[in-house]
Amino acid sequence: MKQFRGAKKRGILIALAAALTLSMVGCGNKGPLDPKKPVTLTVWHYYNGSQQAAFDALVEEFNDTVGRKQGIYVQSYSQGSVSDLEAAVRDAINGKVGADIMPDIFSSYADTAYEVEQAGALANLSDYLSQKELERYVDSYIEEGRIADDGTLRIFPTAKSTEIMMINKTDWDVFAAATGASLEELNTIEGVVATAQTYYEWTDSLTPDILGDGKAFYGRDAVANYFIIGMQQLGVEIFHVENGEVTLSVPQEELFRLWENYYIPMVKGYFGAYGSFRSDDVKTGDILAYTGSTASAMYFPSQVELDDGSHAIDYIVRMPPIFEGGQNYAVQQGAGMVVSKSDEQHEYAAVEFLKWFTQAENNLRFGCVSGYLPVQKEANSVQKLDQVIVDWGLEVSPKTLDCLTTMLDNVADLTLYTNKSFKNGTAARKVLEYNLADMAAENHAAVEEAVKQGMSLEEAVAPYVTQEAFTAWYTGFVQALNTAINK
Repeated sequence: MKQFRGAKKRGILIALAAALTLSMVGCGNKGPLDPKKPVTLTVWHYYNGSQQAAFDALVEEFNDTVGRKQGIYVQSYSQGSVSDLEAAVRDAINGKVGADIMPDIFSSYADTAYEVEQAGALANLSDYLSQKELERYVDSYIEEGRIADDGTLRIFPTAKSTEIMMINKTDWDVFAAATGASLEELNTIEGVVATAQTYYEWTDSLTPDILGDGKAFYGRDAVANYFIIGMQQLGVEIFHVENGEVTLSVPQEELFRLWENYYIPMVKGYFGAYGSFRSDDVKTGDILAYTGSTASAMYFPSQVELDDGSHAIDYIVRMPPIFEGGQNYAVQQGAGMVVSKSDEQHEYAAVEFLKWFTQAENNLRFGCVSGYLPVQKEANSVQKLDQVIVDWGLEVSPKTLDCLTTMLDNVADLTLYTNKSFKNGTAARKVLEYNLADMAAENHAAVEEAVKQGMSLEEAVAPYVTQEAFTAWYTGFVQALNTAINK
């Protein structure tokens, strides 16, 4: 990629940076490497497309500079999707016939890393990082990686994300002009619900000869994040973990607020979820706005494609809504990288590569292509981002740049949160992701059928939105969570 290929002057800067890096390494660690006998490292990740190209370009740069001088050679391999990568890692750990051997480094979310750590297969990264080096990273990113029973570091933060709200500006402007809807109403989740009802009723009114054909306004990726962060905003940590043991906190009052502000608008058709991701639903015109990962900004469509034609759209990037009166929590997500337990040479070499990759400029260069947030404190500013773009002559997608800028402008006002890892954490998260969402989809389908048969929307939804309906869901939901955690 041309943004990673520089002229002679840039080459000199790289060489100087490499020399500086080597001098810093020499001061802080005992490097067991011999440049005449380089250590080869394999890295497994789930990057694809432009993200993979950006990562591979940085790997090549490392190999040609710092790696060459230290005696480290990195080979990177995409395993496809996150689930494909996790399956490959599990196969390698279990010695499945035909499986590849464990890589030296692989991308991992905390729950998967916790499983591998419990199998005794991860290196202790604390052995290779000084306190001064650790302090360069965002504190919560380091804490997320302390999944070992003794609190030592196992996950190296490499690229992070949170959530953002993106809106089809072109069609929003038409709606707002017709109804007086305001973007400020979208600051809260309750405001989004009210706006979604207005949008549904307005779109329904555009075809007066067809009743009940209003359109959904909003959707969200990662319903599990809605539960975890929504509860945090309301003052409840749904998964409280100490020493690897989880305590479930599921008070009815707070969960009712989540239920009524997601399930009810889903059943009524004010919210929607149709394709694999909500950006797909914007593209097909099924919704106007969504909350999703900051890294998804690049997938926000440039046009809406309908059965009778298509039209270009502009976009709006906003901070995600929070509950009225809630604390300003946002999700902390994005896989880090872990190092397989092996020998001192390979573990040391792996950490040296990861330290280089997460240096402010290198990490921001990757973020400008991938949409991920940098992990070092000094890199988390718009000024540093702008500096890197100018210094390296980067061509950055406007959507990705606006998303990164919005987050970097606001990250200081946020409390980023992710729950600590625990046994069966993946299974518990799946309950959050699918339990309510699947029921909402099923009940919405029944409501749609009832409306087609001549019922009004309010008559059709009535059986599904009562206090009794909530209590029945709540009982089953808590039971499903307990089953997942204790299996």
